[in-house]
Amino acid sequence: MEIILYLSAAIAAIAFFVLVIYLASTLKSLRGTLDSVSDTLKGLETQLEGVTSETTLLLQKTNALAEDLQQKSERLNTVVEAVKDVGTTVSKFNGSLQNITHTVDRQIEENKDKISQIVQWSNVFLELKDKWQEKRQAKKESDVKELQRARSH
Repeated sequence: MEIILYLSAAIAAIAFFVLVIYLASTLKSLRGTLDSVSDTLKGLETQLEGVTSETTLLLQKTNALAEDLQQKSERLNTVVEAVKDVGTTVSKFNGSLQNITHTVDRQIEENKDKISQIVQWSNVFLELKDKWQEKRQAKKESDVKELQRARSH
């Protein structure tokens, strides 16, 4: 029975030795994988630093662009206000012209008879003027004829 005990201890020792060999092989493989992961993480860290610096620059440019856009928007607001004021002025001017037109129309309607009389008197005056000019022209022509007759004698 002692032999069985020694045999069992030997088998247990061989099994433990095989287990240690496989465990060492697995740990070596795991070490290679961990080294590869470590290298990958170092590369990612370097890339992350580059991305971080680029992101910082992009953020600064975005802030500058936003500030510029804000300033231009404020300037544009003044232009919009000025255009609005021009529109209001034109609208008021249009209203004033409409009021003047209505006033003139009303006054013409109220003074229709007077205007008609003025037109009639103007026509009479123009006819008298035309007749006076005709008489004057006729007198000049008769004076010229008399002068020619007097010269011919």
